[in-house]
Amino acid sequence: MKSQLWVLIVFVSCLLAVLVGYSISSSTGVEPGYFEAPDAGGYGASSEAAGPEGISDEVQDYYKDLAE
Repeated sequence: MKSQLWVLIVFVSCLLAVLVGYSISSSTGVEPGYFEAPDAGGYGASSEAAGPEGISDEVQDYYKDLAE
């Protein structure tokens, strides 16, 4: 009986942890893929090299203007 109670407590605790984590994550406004997208050109790339994947042309032009 006691082992069943512990299993139930662990299961409910894990379920609550997932639900609380999801609700906190959904309220932060961070979208999936945010941390994987590069936000600046890589170090050591020549000026003729294409920018990394995932950066829009506007952002590439912005960084080119900063470099000039």
